[in-house]
Amino acid sequence: MGAEVTRRTFLRAAGAGAAWVALVGTLGCEPGEREERAGASPLKPGESSVRGLQPARSGPAHVFRSRPDLDPPAVTVGTPANGTAPGYVFVAPKKGPGRDGPMILDNNGDPVWFRPMREEQDAMDCKVQEYRGAPVLTWWEGVHLGYGQGEYVICDAGYRELARVRAGNDLDGDHHEFLITKNDTALITIYAEVPYDLSPLGGPEGGTVAEGVIQELDIETGEVLFEWRSLEHVPVEETHGDLPDDPANAFDYFHINSIDVDEDDNLLVSARRTFTVYKIDRKTGEVIWRLGGKKSDFEMGDGTKTLYQHDARRQPDGTITLFDNGGMYVSEESRVVGIRTDEGDMTATVAREYTHPDGVLSLTQGNAQRLPNGNVFVGWGSEPVFSEFDEDGGLLFSASLPAEVESYRAFRHPWTGRPDTLPDLIATPAHDGGVTLHASWNGATEVKTWEVLAGPATDELEPVGSVPRTGFETAIALRTGDALVAVRALDGSGQALGTSRAINIRG
Repeated sequence: MGAEVTRRTFLRAAGAGAAWVALVGTLGCEPGEREERAGASPLKPGESSVRGLQPARSGPAHVFRSRPDLDPPAVTVGTPANGTAPGYVFVAPKKGPGRDGPMILDNNGDPVWFRPMREEQDAMDCKVQEYRGAPVLTWWEGVHLGYGQGEYVICDAGYRELARVRAGNDLDGDHHEFLITKNDTALITIYAEVPYDLSPLGGPEGGTVAEGVIQELDIETGEVLFEWRSLEHVPVEETHGDLPDDPANAFDYFHINSIDVDEDDNLLVSARRTFTVYKIDRKTGEVIWRLGGKKSDFEMGDGTKTLYQHDARRQPDGTITLFDNGGMYVSEESRVVGIRTDEGDMTATVAREYTHPDGVLSLTQGNAQRLPNGNVFVGWGSEPVFSEFDEDGGLLFSASLPAEVESYRAFRHPWTGRPDTLPDLIATPAHDGGVTLHASWNGATEVKTWEVLAGPATDELEPVGSVPRTGFETAIALRTGDALVAVRALDGSGQALGTSRAINIRG
């Protein structure tokens, strides 16, 4: 039992020896209900009754009685899901109310799984990938100030850590990309600060540049299989960025923010500060072509130029999608744009574009995920919004984190989570002489019902009622003459998934 519940308060609360179970949302009740329950006839040990009530609402951050260590930021659904692709939403909130960390949500905006970070760390790019033939959950975690210093985490469906990937050659892994390839290697981004003469740009001769680095790593051994450095292939003069106000700071001229494997196994790389997507030979490192920017190899058709873009991805239909952030004082809104490239006559044209009905302008971060059914899922980066659109741009779903919160990217993926932990359960005394149970199971995606068990001993627990799962945490009002209670998680067919530890509510 929680520390707030003493043996004396439980004995006082449960002295009537009655048993009933009800789904509740708050510890309070309507006056009429309170009087009725207070006068309920006591039940003998082994007797019970069950009924359900509505769950409570959350503030800017969730507070879970059964998991007080979590408290993720709350999500508001503005456009309820209708026609969306199957799966859960994957984000990694940072800043603002609540804790930072990777999080899985359902279409109601309720958490399904959350892992809080230490205060000085953030998590980014939480998503589902495939590793060794099985779906895995991955994210970056570490410290970041514009670019990151950290490592990449791979977990299985039980949320057990399979691997922790680190950059090679004494460099720090950056948060902008962690892509597991079909060969079970990892492509990662790195920002490496190197001495550089910036006098041609009006900076100091003894300046510093943050160049964009790509590494391909063997996940199992950590061996660096391929390394690409932007300064060897992209001159600083291609930048659209301004020199830092403090000459002691590194000039981030390139700002690598995504890596994708193209149809021919070469790489597509997005650089925010050059407004360019680069196609890079995966063997030689040479730039095959530039899309956009000062030295575009393509004739850029109407609407194809982007500003400060993110997340260049080759799609099955041959288009390249980009999250076009736009710029402050220049753009009215950000957009997702699909660009069709013709490498015969080297032209680029707009195939499609998506904007939010509210005109969202996201100055940093952001991504666009093409879903198997043709829908597009969009994370709006520095704006705390994530949305799903149909192929024609119709809004199917939109939700938001609190105003101060950001999520670098957002995704939708099918996912079956089966934690290797037990469900969590806590009990607190209720006003009517019973107790209120709060049950949860962080990461379990198959729970449909919580079954309440009670009995005089751990080997004599019997079902006394059940209630439907109502979100991450389900509150259950219970009166019982028995000393021990537990909860059992059931799936949609009534099969048991896991049982909590038994709680002694008699002290």
